[in-house]
Amino acid sequence: MGKDYHNVGADTRKVPLALWYANNVDDIPVFEKQMRRKVHYVIQPAHLWNSIAKLARTQNPELLNILQAGFKYIETESFESTFQGLFSEIDLSSPKLGKKYEDRNAKLCTIIQKIAEGLAKFSTDIDALGDAYEYLIGQFAAGSGKKAGEFYTPQQISDILSAIVTLDSQEPKTGTKKRLDGF
Repeated sequence: MGKDYHNVGADTRKVPLALWYANNVDDIPVFEKQMRRKVHYVIQPAHLWNSIAKLARTQNPELLNILQAGFKYIETESFESTFQGLFSEIDLSSPKLGKKYEDRNAKLCTIIQKIAEGLAKFSTDIDALGDAYEYLIGQFAAGSGKKAGEFYTPQQISDILSAIVTLDSQEPKTGTKKRLDGF
């Protein structure tokens, strides 16, 4: 890559991972190895959405370079080469974004800013993506006939089944337990 993008644009006051990276340089290889073992991939602080959105918000002239470096890192190093080709269809040097680097960078800043603004409007109190997924699976099940029941159980039925299964662990005198023993 030539340039170190670990901390470029990272706001260490707001991104705890960026602060940890900055203060524990010698421990980064061990940390990333553990992350690959536990969650199977690594995304460095400069490549996280919050960092990219901040670069876009501040019209940082390095946004395009950091995005390219992030895509390359994720494809080649995030989890060995498992993500190879993941971003092969994305052309950040496309003349459709602009003729010069500065034009493309400015266009990406605008696009990412708009996406960040849209995402900020979503409520964090609900799982909109999960709800949408559950709705679509339900629609698939309803339109697929009886066999779809093998793949989908409506949420209300799941709630009732969960309550029935946990009845054995309840004490009639004290009421419902908030937590089952052993969990």
